[in-house]
Parts: sequence; C-alpha cells; structure tokens
Amino acid sequence: MTRSSPDDACPGALRLHEAADGALARIRLPGGMVTSAQLAALAEAAGDYAAPVLELTSRGNMQLRSIRDAEAVETLLSQAGLLPSPSHERVRNIVASPLSGRVGDFPDVRPLVSALDRGLIASAPLAELPGRFLFSLDDGRADMSAMGADVGLRHGTNGWRLLLDGRLTSACDSDPDSAIERVLTIARTFVRIRGNAWRVAELPEGAGTLATAVGEAVAEAPQDATSAPRAPVGWIEQLSSGDPADDLVTLGAGVPLGQLPAKVAALLAAAEKPVVITPWRSVLLCDLPHEDADAVLRVLAPLGLIFDERSPWLNASSCTGLPGCGRSRTDVHAHVRLEVAEEIASGIHSPVHRHWVGCPRACGSPSAGQVLVATELGYRPLERHP
Repeated sequence: MTRSSPDDACPGALRLHEAADGALARIRLPGGMVTSAQLAALAEAAGDYAAPVLELTSRGNMQLRSIRDAEAVETLLSQAGLLPSPSHERVRNIVASPLSGRVGDFPDVRPLVSALDRGLIASAPLAELPGRFLFSLDDGRADMSAMGADVGLRHGTNGWRLLLDGRLTSACDSDPDSAIERVLTIARTFVRIRGNAWRVAELPEGAGTLATAVGEAVAEAPQDATSAPRAPVGWIEQLSSGDPADDLVTLGAGVPLGQLPAKVAALLAAAEKPVVITPWRSVLLCDLPHEDADAVLRVLAPLGLIFDERSPWLNASSCTGLPGCGRSRTDVHAHVRLEVAEEIASGIHSPVHRHWVGCPRACGSPSAGQVLVATELGYRPLERHP
C-alpha cells in the first residue's frame, strides 16, 4: 500500500505528537544502547517534566508522555548527547542484536551500529527518510532479521548479507565497513524513488522495486516470523576472558507493558553500567561483576521488573489505549493487567505472544504472535496482512 500523503507525522524528540494525554516525545536510541548518564537524564525528564514513566517501544526506543515543559526536556536530552543531529533525530531507527559482543559466539555489531548512525547523520539526503523507516543489524543469531526492517544486515558464513523488508538478497559483503556503506546507499536510493511510500513494503513491488533500483535481486521469501525470539531475562553470563576476576554478568529484565517508572530507571542508571533497551520492551543492565549483579538484583526484583523467563508478562504487550490515545476504544492496559493476573493465578499461560490493541491500526504490533483488537463485543483476533 502506498500512502496517499507524503506527510510524515511520526513523532520525535523535537517534533512532538499531541496525544490525548498531552505532548509525546519519542527518543531514538540506535541499537537500544544508552549510557547510565543518558538514562539518568531520561528519568529526570520523565520525573520532573512529564508523566513519571518511560515508555519502551518495539524498536528499542523510549517515549515521554504528557510533557509539560518541552524546552526543559530538550535541554536535558541535548546535554546528555541524545540529540546529536536535530535534522536527523527521527531517522535514527536502528535495531541490533541486544546481546551482541557480550553473549554467544557471534560478531560484535555494536561498532556497526555506531558506524551506521554516523553515516545517517552525515548524509543530508537521509534527513528525508520517513520516521518509520527501520534499519536492523543481526549478528547471526537471527533475533533481528525476523523484524522485517526496511534495510538490514545479517551475518553468515560468507559475511554480511543484505536484507530488504526482511527478505535476504543476493548482496553480501565480507567487510563490515563496505556493508554499512551499501546500506546507506540503499537508503539514499529509497529516498529518491519512494514517492509517498514510508516503508519498503509500500513501494509498488515492495522489496523487489528497491532491489532492482540498486542492481540486486531478492533471494528468498520473508523469514518465518513464528521463530522470533523472546526477551532475554534473568542472570546472563557474558563472554569470559578466562580470568575469573573479569567475569561479568548481564541482568535481563522484562518491563510489563513497556512501562518503566522513572524512579526504577534512575536506579538502573545508578549502577553506572551500560543499558540496552530491547525491541521486546525489556531492559539489559550490562557488564556487572558477579557481586554487584547479585546486589543489584536484590534491589530491582521487588520493583515490578520481570526476571523469570516463565512469566506470562513476557508473552503480553499492548498499544497505549485510553486515556493516552483518543483512537482507542478502551483502556487496553487495564485489560491486559487483568488477563495476566488471571494467568498467574491459574498457572495456565498462553503459549503464544498476544498483543492487545484499542483500534484496527494495531500500533506496536510485534512480528510474531496474535494481535487482539478491541471491538464493541470485546477483543477479536486481527487478521495480519502480508
């Protein structure tokens, strides 16, 4: 489907969206990566100038709602280095394997995230990318390639394979710098040919149109979305150097409905360790020595974060619903909390991920699982369209 209007109302940190509950800002965090100082600034912005909750998004970004002082928020974000380019701040949509470089025998994509972000900011034409356009960097564990990003890379035996709209192409680069330059070139091509399309899937022939424009071929059908992974939670041992003194831990925490209270975010920031926001609306607190991880876990566990991989909260998500969204038929969050409470009480948990939405726009829907849309007669499954 091609949009009938070229206007892109996707919110940013500077271009706010007037939601039903007030002004909303979306702060892009390439690769979901945020420093402790940046997280502290976000917690301060939410606690002092907005609703006291940080919303985690399905792209590893954060949102502030009900902003009362946009100028004060902008100042905090700028001072924390979260606005490196005002002209490009809405197009820095990059998801990356959250555990990359810390867990598993895979290449570290964190340098690629930085290189891609720098390339985006340095390219004046790419300021015209739509705010919904998404890049993905998968280190080979196939956690990001299932997200259906517009342009992505996935590491394999022959190097970095190019994906368009989640579909593998004939393009492959052994050198990561060359692969990033290819991605930037393709993004510029999309800007040139997109017309009113906001995503690659909205081009006349979808990924095929863009592949042809850059002299490549789409090699395979989209990946089976049912294989999409869940949020990594609990005590996660990082790669070891062989010296026990250097052994580190990542703590993975699910965040119910992606609602991270500002006070909890401030506690995470107080650990003074890197944080990663995942596309599953969860948080990774990284590079903790074992003793520190144990102490941090004792502090965080009673605060509503989910460290149990069996929790039904890891299979539940939703849109904002009322009162935040005027399009919603109902208070979706309240319904989901009741549903999960009943699952916990009964001990019978849904085997599939369910995403509840208040209207057919189905905002925030993940690539896998069931989407349930509110109607006058309750919720019904929403048919997914390719």
